[in-house]
Amino acid sequence: MRIVVVGDVLLDVDLTGSADRLSPDAPVPVVAVQDAAERAGGAGLVATLLARDGIDVSLVTVLGDDDRAGRIRSCLERTAEEPGSGAIEVVAGDSGAPTPVKTRVRGSGQAVVRIDEGCDPPPPPRVSAAMLDALTDADAVVVADYGRGVAADPVLREALERVGRRVPVVWDPHPRGAEPVCSAAVVTPNSSEALAAAAKNGGSSGSTDTIVGAASDAAAALAAHWGCGAVLVTLGLRGALLHVPGESPDVPHVVPAQAVHDIDPCGAGDRLAATLAVALASGEELPAAARTAVAAAGRFLADGGVGGLANPANTRPLGGDAGDALAVVHAVRARGGTVVATGGCFDLLHAGHARTLAAARALGDCLVVCLNSDASVRRLKGSERPIMSQPDRVDLLQALECVDAVIVFEEDTPESVLRRIEPHICVKGGDYVAEELPETAVLAEWGGRTVTVPYHAGRSSTRLAGALARVG
Repeated sequence: MRIVVVGDVLLDVDLTGSADRLSPDAPVPVVAVQDAAERAGGAGLVATLLARDGIDVSLVTVLGDDDRAGRIRSCLERTAEEPGSGAIEVVAGDSGAPTPVKTRVRGSGQAVVRIDEGCDPPPPPRVSAAMLDALTDADAVVVADYGRGVAADPVLREALERVGRRVPVVWDPHPRGAEPVCSAAVVTPNSSEALAAAAKNGGSSGSTDTIVGAASDAAAALAAHWGCGAVLVTLGLRGALLHVPGESPDVPHVVPAQAVHDIDPCGAGDRLAATLAVALASGEELPAAARTAVAAAGRFLADGGVGGLANPANTRPLGGDAGDALAVVHAVRARGGTVVATGGCFDLLHAGHARTLAAARALGDCLVVCLNSDASVRRLKGSERPIMSQPDRVDLLQALECVDAVIVFEEDTPESVLRRIEPHICVKGGDYVAEELPETAVLAEWGGRTVTVPYHAGRSSTRLAGALARVG
């Protein structure tokens, strides 16, 4: 899979330290800087997140001819070199302006100030033929508009309009940016952006009593004005609201978010847009893709947001494929952590599963679930199984806090996929005898161990399926 990210790039700098006193000159905190980190920001952050998910990325942007642009390229190169990361191809025209820098200062875990440099409106960007050519073979496109003109270029917009008729285009707008092209599959404003844009275009100004009602009205107005496929309004801790023109306009579809407290929301929108594009490119229907994207944004914030990017082990990509799982495994190994794996069909997830998975995760630093494919389940359990499809089983497992990644295998047993992961520990329920399991011999090949955790009698998918059949 190859995702093209189109948009404005800037250099993000994080300065963090302790803040335990006030300045003698003014009642402001003094931050004793203990750490400084740089990363590619804007569209560069979207490219970084996708690459860390194991996705190959082409970043279509413009860059200045200065040291800051070189530092952005270096950040992207380091990301692509991390174990499990996808490639990042930078296709850049000349911005004709200094590279903007946003420096965030945090003291004792709290944001103190953000300093912007070189963020004045630049001249119109110079879009090259190579930038247009990069769109040709994309499986999906993310437009990360940060209001500096890339997404406003008329020639590039024509190309994006054509591409949107072939593959999903996810457009993350900006208050000072261009309107999305009408072939965009989904536009992802936050609530304040949606309300302001709707009011500007003659729609609701947010007079509805609730934020959900106001966002719903704004989304409907914007979808009609833009002519796009759908609008997904992010609502912060409330999750997101999905509006698809022509589908139950009076019943807002709200996608709830994971509860996260004391967060820095920076980067959550980029994480959402990146995951949404991958989900759509993978064939997920829009409602399911929206749930996947909101869950990814929640996990991103729970793992420290952009601050957690300094440690690759904090990234927790979603999707259920080998690239996701291997990225997690490589990151944990890189910091000396313990990789734990378990496997099964997990058809009709029940309390026994949840307890086993939680116990498995407690044994190490990440838990990878090896999941039987639909065809594998049918061979093992009969033509009436699985009751839940493979994508649904992946979604449910990844929604559990104790599960870091899911990898689907087609064989009847997980020996082959275990050899790819090489976990330190493989966990089975206590109804098995470890010495008799084929996994035990496989893990011994690299010095791993198979262990069992307590079995919870009376909980099984087969028993639950029988009970549901009787009720039905």
